[in-house]
Amino acid sequence: MTRVLIADDHPLMRECLRHILHITSRFVVAGEANDGTSTIALVRSVPARVIVLDLSMPGRAGVELIKLIKLDKPTLRILVLTMHAEQQYAVRSFRAGASGYLTKECASADLVAAVTKVAAGGVYVSLSMAESLAQSLTIPIETLPHQRLSDRELDVFRRLSAGQTLSEIAEALCLSAKTVSTYKTRILEKMQMPHDVALFRYAMRYELFAENE
Repeated sequence: MTRVLIADDHPLMRECLRHILHITSRFVVAGEANDGTSTIALVRSVPARVIVLDLSMPGRAGVELIKLIKLDKPTLRILVLTMHAEQQYAVRSFRAGASGYLTKECASADLVAAVTKVAAGGVYVSLSMAESLAQSLTIPIETLPHQRLSDRELDVFRRLSAGQTLSEIAEALCLSAKTVSTYKTRILEKMQMPHDVALFRYAMRYELFAENE
């Protein structure tokens, strides 16, 4: 059977994923993690073929975590399972080393199909996401201000647009409030925005973060 790791900060989600994979009789869940730190420890200590990875967990998460996993375990296949349906996250995830991208709105059959394909060495993306990615190819690279942001800056931008304070973002990302403030300053400079309100309006205008936490 194919050994699979699960990384998600919600116990109920991990339980559901474990159950879905178990009933197929083709997969065995070899380990679980609930944040960025425990995910890295799990990847280093437990052999597996695939990790089903949430992008939004406490500590190091998102695209940064994908990169760290690939540095530690280049052969481990990464299937992103996230609430973020925006194509910008899918693009960045694949560039970082992910082999599949699926949203949490998917059916259990889609999850099984995704894990199966990724485990076999293929790349998985849903039909709707594939169409979105195809459309994005017609847009010149970095034509919009938010595309100038690094992966970490985009994550901070998402959290700011969701109304999180600097302290809340710092706690979620295991950073100091001063560091988050520095990220915020960089975001404003890179996007040439005068203040927070302009950032919020920009996010709403381009519908960047439809599933804010």
